[in-house]
Amino acid sequence: MVKTKQKAKKIAKKDEKELKETLQRLQAEFENYKKRVENENANFKARAEADFIVSILPVLDNFELALKNHASPQEFLKGVELIYTQLFQTLEEKGLKHIECCNEKFDPYKHEALLTEESNKKENTVLQELQKGYTFNDKVIRHAKVKVSKKKSGGKQK
Repeated sequence: MVKTKQKAKKIAKKDEKELKETLQRLQAEFENYKKRVENENANFKARAEADFIVSILPVLDNFELALKNHASPQEFLKGVELIYTQLFQTLEEKGLKHIECCNEKFDPYKHEALLTEESNKKENTVLQELQKGYTFNDKVIRHAKVKVSKKKSGGKQK
């Protein structure tokens, strides 16, 4: 009986040692996995940023051309307008969209009301866009700053 207890203790110690080694291996593998994922994420982010930079380089080139050829104010203005269009199209291709708001019903998820004004229009209608708002891949990244209609006061004047 004593030999059986000693044998059981030896087996238990051996099992404990194997379990401890297995746990240590798993911990090391998990740490390596975490490092690999962090590294892959950093590389993915760097590639995405590089792709974006490459997509707007033509806009930068056109700005340089416009700045070199600034003798004619009309031509310079025309060039800047073309550059704006080119930049906006590039950003749209990446998922940016302007939030349409004039004459729309005020939506607090898309709009930020900075001013209200009495109007003949239906209450809570956007009267004016003060600053453009944008969505990126259907998520609002900047609310449109707007002026909103309110009911005309019905009080009597003296």
